[in-house]
Amino acid sequence: MYVERNLEKKIIKYLNAPEIIAVLGPRQSGKTTLLSHIYSQCSKATFIRFEDPFVLSLFEQNIEDFVNLYVKNKKFLFIDEFQYAKEGGKKLKYIYDKYRIKILISGSSSVELTVKALGNLVGRIFIFELFPFDFKEFLKAKDKELAEFYNKYILKSLKKTLSTKVLKFGNNIAQKLVSYFEEYIIYGGYPRVVLAQDTQEKKEILKGIYSTFFLREVRDYLGLIEDYKLHSLIKVSALGIGNLIDYNELSKESGYSFLSVKKYLNFLEKTYIISLITPFFKNRRKEITKNPKLYFIDTGLRNYIVKDFRKLNERPDTSFLLENIIFTNLRKKDYKPHYWRTKTKKEIDFIIPQEKIALEVKNNIEKCKENPSTQRFKEDYPEYNILFLYLKGFNKNTFLKNIKRFPLFVI
Repeated sequence: MYVERNLEKKIIKYLNAPEIIAVLGPRQSGKTTLLSHIYSQCSKATFIRFEDPFVLSLFEQNIEDFVNLYVKNKKFLFIDEFQYAKEGGKKLKYIYDKYRIKILISGSSSVELTVKALGNLVGRIFIFELFPFDFKEFLKAKDKELAEFYNKYILKSLKKTLSTKVLKFGNNIAQKLVSYFEEYIIYGGYPRVVLAQDTQEKKEILKGIYSTFFLREVRDYLGLIEDYKLHSLIKVSALGIGNLIDYNELSKESGYSFLSVKKYLNFLEKTYIISLITPFFKNRRKEITKNPKLYFIDTGLRNYIVKDFRKLNERPDTSFLLENIIFTNLRKKDYKPHYWRTKTKKEIDFIIPQEKIALEVKNNIEKCKENPSTQRFKEDYPEYNILFLYLKGFNKNTFLKNIKRFPLFVI
């Protein structure tokens, strides 16, 4: 089953542009499926995978033979798993400059790891990220009719929430969306997980994704023999989502040195396992300025790591999971959120500077109200709008006494 991705139209828009297109993102996020789907619509095209030792060896050791076999007389060259190429950027530049073929590549790591020597490709490459399904794509896979309704009536951006006073659907639709959204939070958005028939299959797929990460990324890039330490670091990080990172505690729990913890957290971010968000501040004396917070790119993978797939009303980490899923959705919409916290521990969950919007995530609509943290933030940043996001207690009216409240699933 192919589920149309939000990124597809954007890539197709640039198929006739000369630049190389790179699609980066986590393993199993659907990059191969997406490129294969686009490839099927192209004439005079070649699709190859650098997981194939012969193809990779030819690219790395005999570029002219590679060109004769896969490039000449072609209009499109698709390369999957490009991160395996040791001097990928340099050789890609050679093909691009000499043969002017349209090149599309995928990689399961960030730019620095996937396209070696990126400096060679400046001005020659468009870079896109493909994450596991967002909630809109999740609905396409689960309930096409509801997905069409959602796409038509749901808010398209944070800016539109500011002027929306009444949502265009009622309680029945809202409860159905909440039910799906809870499943989305628990098991995440990896395409194969979403399409799995039962919960046991979902768990097995998540296990496979995590195991593949250690077999491929960890051993290929880091060459770690004692990868149990990295597993310990990941597990402790998973238990601490939404909290300020304590590097000393992570060092103690994992057995790594302070500097190694920083190094491997950076690696986990570059391989799309976690993401670090930094504080938003203007007053160094009164506000937190350095310590990042940590969230996982996919909440299903995070829940597999901590071995907890209980429903939201049965677990102690629900508030942090809700924060994590909102972070994930913001990241998938190309926002770069920060958090805000004072040294007296007043805090706002997410700050979106480019939109002048602050977000507070709550489990229930009844908690969407002014509090000491929001009051303090408004005093210091009057130009910002504060939006409350909630899971339970749907109300079509989004405004209450100048408080803006929206269901989590609209973001």
